[in-house]
Amino acid sequence: MIHRESRGPVTILRLDHGKVHAVDTALFEDLIDTLDGLEGVASARALVLTGTDKAFSAGVDLFRVLDGGRAYLETFLPALSRGLHRLFTFPRPVIAAINGHAIAGGAILACACDARLMARGAGRIGVPELRVGVPFPSMPLEVLRFAVGARHLQELTYGGATYTPEEGLVRGLVDEVVEPEELIERALDRARAYAALPTEAFRMTKEALRRPAVERWQRDAPASDPEVLDRWSAPDSLDAIRTYLEATLGRG
Repeated sequence: MIHRESRGPVTILRLDHGKVHAVDTALFEDLIDTLDGLEGVASARALVLTGTDKAFSAGVDLFRVLDGGRAYLETFLPALSRGLHRLFTFPRPVIAAINGHAIAGGAILACACDARLMARGAGRIGVPELRVGVPFPSMPLEVLRFAVGARHLQELTYGGATYTPEEGLVRGLVDEVVEPEELIERALDRARAYAALPTEAFRMTKEALRRPAVERWQRDAPASDPEVLDRWSAPDSLDAIRTYLEATLGRG
């Protein structure tokens, strides 16, 4: 699901999970295991996270949600939060090389990284959770809040639009738009620059910058996430997900 490739001090992680790398319980568990293993590898001084072929990640596998209902969500939503927390707090630099669509959970996955480079072209990025019919769990919302800041947060969450790379740049979802053929090399350049910084000083700075978001998540999750689970698994929410899939993909 996640392939590793070493490029000197940088390790490339490629999402390869189905046609559009939709996120599910197994993918987040693999992400956690991969990051746990890399933390002990001194030569992996920075990471680049990217997709395979023409997609970064199309977000949550909503078909799995419909098939599994509440029983599946009881395992998936905690795995989602744990995986995002592990990526968000990984002590070394992580650069997102967004090679195509990064939608909903895919956009949040990119936002958990330290910088986001997106290929120019047809790929879209955005967080249409409310249009799908479900609320944000606390950890994804904190990741998004940290990445884009207060100025654009309501527009992105309430509006639920998806944006071109250039529109995403204006709204803080993307830090740089590059030509597709240059994406990986530019991401590697950014990763190498961060990797050259003093390791422990970088870790301490990253931890301090992200501590308020993590503390809000730890404070709010016990009360809010059970409500989020109830709403995701409610019959009308599952109906809304089904309608969204029929409208966007033409599938029931």
